[in-house]
Amino acid sequence: MSHTYEYPRPALTVDCVVFGLDEEDLKVLLIRRDLEPFQGRWALPGGFVRMDESLEDAARRELQEEAGIRPGLLEQLYTFGAPGRDPRDRVVSVAYFALVKLSDHRVHAATDAREAAWFPVWDMPKLAFDHADIAATALQRLKGKVRYQPLGFELLPPKFTLTQLQRLYEKILERELDKRNFRKKLLAMGLLEELDEVEQDVSHRAARLYRFDHKKYKQLEKAGFNFEL
Repeated sequence: MSHTYEYPRPALTVDCVVFGLDEEDLKVLLIRRDLEPFQGRWALPGGFVRMDESLEDAARRELQEEAGIRPGLLEQLYTFGAPGRDPRDRVVSVAYFALVKLSDHRVHAATDAREAAWFPVWDMPKLAFDHADIAATALQRLKGKVRYQPLGFELLPPKFTLTQLQRLYEKILERELDKRNFRKKLLAMGLLEELDEVEQDVSHRAARLYRFDHKKYKQLEKAGFNFEL
């Protein structure tokens, strides 16, 4: 039996904050809109949810269509529904955030995106809609979660140095960390596998490479282990 409603209903969208890391900065993925409203302005990837798909499926589809990105970790962030946030209609957006290795993802614009590019999180252009608020909320979530979940390893290559690892946390947390204490605490967790390999093609003394042991972490997590920095 079908039902009709006399009151207007809001539309539903998803918006995605995708973080990546290079040698210089923690970065966020943006697309330049090719359609009104805010044509030509930078924005987060996202779009309207189809009738036959879940919210996460919609988020993954939009990332693939607009920027060619297929993230592994994709987590629901928050719901943004202030009246007037979208000049087209009454629109509610469910935001997601994702972490990717930049070396694994070469972005390219498609569908209604004119351009796709990475920007430092501390130096983003003015964004369309309320996307600056969404990006700021995602950054705060990331800052909190890296302290009690090993999310940071999603941003690193499979093999990394302890210096790279420390730099990652310093960039996310926006503060310097004591080298000795940081390494001592992480190594004591027993989650870093020391490899019989060192850096290649570097001008300085080559550092030892490590790998994060995901399998061991899952085992420890089931036993009640708390990852805490």
